[in-house]
Amino acid sequence: MSFFKVIAAQSAYSTHFTVPVVGALIGIVILFFGRRLFWLCVAAVGFLAGIELAPHLVTEPSPLLELAIALVLGVLGALLAFLLQKIAVAIVGFLAGGKLASAIAAAFFVHYSQYSTIIFVVGGLIGAMLLLFLFDWALIVVSSFIGAHMIQNAIVLPPAGATIVFLGLAVVGMVVQAASLRRG
Repeated sequence: MSFFKVIAAQSAYSTHFTVPVVGALIGIVILFFGRRLFWLCVAAVGFLAGIELAPHLVTEPSPLLELAIALVLGVLGALLAFLLQKIAVAIVGFLAGGKLASAIAAAFFVHYSQYSTIIFVVGGLIGAMLLLFLFDWALIVVSSFIGAHMIQNAIVLPPAGATIVFLGLAVVGMVVQAASLRRG
């Protein structure tokens, strides 16, 4: 085997090895600091989506291209999360709260339609405030699951072992982040 073939083989091996290692390292950070680093959590979701999406964009992508696509989507996700976090949460809370308030009013009051706009707005405001208030707890749970998933994906285990590792890591992440939230 020539020198260049050996170097190419080692390079391919190191790039195949890089994606899981980078994913696991990001997963560890998200597992323990996902609430504080919301943008990184969203970036990790973009990174995971990039890894999944790469084979659909390019037939048999090289590991380097796969990593590049994952990083680009991760950076885009981070930028969107950083710029639009509170606005997006408030809008989702407002719409969900308004829709839920309207559905409850329709179920319990026959003549609710004449007050439907007021009911929607009041329900929306309550929903937005509630979601913003509970956002930290929801983020703790979601980031713990994302971090645990990224770490578990980097480790080759049988299905039962992977499930146990995933659940154990998720619980540890939730406990650590909840303790951090209480201290703060």
